[in-house]
Amino acid sequence: MVSLLDAATRAEVAARVQRLQPDSRRRWGRMTSHQAICHMSDAFRMALGDRDSARVPGSFKPLVRFVALRLPMRWPRGRIRTVPEAEQGVGGTAPIEFERDRAELIALIARFGTAAPTERCSTHPIFGPMSVDLWGRWGYRHMDHHLRQFGV
Repeated sequence: MVSLLDAATRAEVAARVQRLQPDSRRRWGRMTSHQAICHMSDAFRMALGDRDSARVPGSFKPLVRFVALRLPMRWPRGRIRTVPEAEQGVGGTAPIEFERDRAELIALIARFGTAAPTERCSTHPIFGPMSVDLWGRWGYRHMDHHLRQFGV
């Protein structure tokens, strides 16, 4: 499984983030590229315990987690709602300055990928309890989904 726990994968993802531009056009969804950078940063902040997030109720979390993180399929476009704390225009961090926000995202990717297991939350707000390996997989899948959203 491709994972942000792998240094080469982190480098590849960071290079893709560098290719995002303020005027990168989205292929689906509502976010601008700058908003997507802030959204991805907020998601890492939640995973690292720097930002609180309410848990989404549901009894199908193990199934949803398995499908989203283990099956070799792309995440559906525009079908999955995010938690309000990471949603742009709701509770997510508002964009300020593109280069600064992009640099912060790249730093968060590095921090997330090298964090000790105790430095990550044990539970994802949508997927429920997460192992270290699943967090690494989630980090890659989430980033890949939004980078593909902008063609990078």
